[in-house]
Amino acid sequence: MKKYIAEFIGTAVLVTFGCGSAVAANTLLAGEAGVPLAFSTLLISFAFGLSIVAMAYSIGNVSGCHINPAVSLGVLIAGKMSVKDFIGYIIAQFIGGIAGAGLLVYFFGSNENLGQNGYAQASALGTSMVTAFIVEVVLTFVFVLLILGVTSKAEFANVSGLIIGLTLVLIHILGIPFTGTSVNPARSFGPALLAGGVALKQVWLFIVAPLVGAAIAAVVHRFVLTEADK
Repeated sequence: MKKYIAEFIGTAVLVTFGCGSAVAANTLLAGEAGVPLAFSTLLISFAFGLSIVAMAYSIGNVSGCHINPAVSLGVLIAGKMSVKDFIGYIIAQFIGGIAGAGLLVYFFGSNENLGQNGYAQASALGTSMVTAFIVEVVLTFVFVLLILGVTSKAEFANVSGLIIGLTLVLIHILGIPFTGTSVNPARSFGPALLAGGVALKQVWLFIVAPLVGAAIAAVVHRFVLTEADK
């Protein structure tokens, strides 16, 4: 049970601080003429990355700090997690994502902008649905592959949280203009559920695409890269 509580807390923190920083940055910079989108992208990227670092060193020793259904799926396929724990983690993560979004509604007094993901008119670049799907698959593939690789080596144990957090920063820097960057179904579902409208209609993509990317990463890690290390 402690593992599931840890996953709930970690996911809630990720959504609160990551998505909350997105809302705050976009709100504060919206009225500043000449402020490039790239600046707010960097702020948001580091908010998500640092949230992962903070949680990795807070709950990592309890649950491994997945705080992401895509990561849990990757770990399951890689043979490093039981089905029972996978189900428990998924439930805890989705509830945590909703709780984090709920805190944002309370903090900002509105559910209009909760840092939700989107494509087409909901994307800064007007990204098409197909392109958004491929972007999320690729970004999640890289993220989960890195996690499986770095956590499989004992020598990286003390710095794995930092490495994973910085990788998430990198992924957000590229992904935010396209989709707002999900790579995490729970992070996307919570804000979309409470925001409703277009975000809720489009959230399926940000659930399916990250899971596809994670599954591919896990297969590559387990049956290609692991064999290469032997």
